[in-house]
Amino acid sequence: EGSGPVLLDEVRCTGNELSIEQCPKSSWGEHNCGHKEDAGVSCTPLTGNGALRLTSGKGSHEGRLEVYYTGQWGTVCDDGWTELNTQVVCRQLGFKYGKSAPESYSGGSSGPIWLDDVSCSGKETSLLQCSRREWGKHDCSHQEDVRLIC
Repeated sequence: EGSGPVLLDEVRCTGNELSIEQCPKSSWGEHNCGHKEDAGVSCTPLTGNGALRLTSGKGSHEGRLEVYYTGQWGTVCDDGWTELNTQVVCRQLGFKYGKSAPESYSGGSSGPIWLDDVSCSGKETSLLQCSRREWGKHDCSHQEDVRLIC
């Protein structure tokens, strides 16, 4: 049970919404509930091909960009990387905006380099919608791993 005000009631999501605010619901603060009816969730991270994460930073909002493919996390090469790419990544991770981090920012990786020559228009909802080389095709070293702050 929680405490404090009950803010939402009668929430009816289809599962296609990007946030709970887009779901049909009663007006904020209008309810006929007690805390015995508080909803709870347990979230499992999405780790399908194309899932993203930031590692080796001070939190989940910064660090080396990694992408999941065929059961393994790997890095993204910074060849041709633009701020539009950064905006797509940060949005996909649930942040409003971001910027590239300095080269010396975090330690190198030893895993695969999955993506190279990524080019986004900025309108994509996923990095995989951007143009890029085939998985694992690159001419990079881990010195060129993309590092971001969202």
